[in-house]
Amino acid sequence: MKGLTTHILDLTHGTPAQNVKIELFSVTNQNETEKQLLKTAFTNENGRVDEPLITEQQLTPGTYELLFYIGDYFKNKGLSLKEPLFLNHVVVRFGISDANTHYHVPLLISPWGYQVYRGS
Repeated sequence: MKGLTTHILDLTHGTPAQNVKIELFSVTNQNETEKQLLKTAFTNENGRVDEPLITEQQLTPGTYELLFYIGDYFKNKGLSLKEPLFLNHVVVRFGISDANTHYHVPLLISPWGYQVYRGS
């Protein structure tokens, strides 16, 4: 499979993070200050989106940004968190250099921290 995919695991509960809103942006200028929204998706019961965020046919080299709405997710889980949340949104900006390969961006989350890496 080629294209761009993601998944989210909730380290606090030890489960996939279901129903997390994700926005995908393309960074559109050389100074990386302008963005264009490409897609909005929500994770399924497995913490994944149902289809690639960018398909093989749509994938082009460039800079992209994923915005994960984890604050809403943890509020909906019933955690007693004080405002402002320590982590409300997680922003991951990354580059795609080879449009002929698969890019996977896994996110591990808790209300207090996160880890992201290039998966397979």
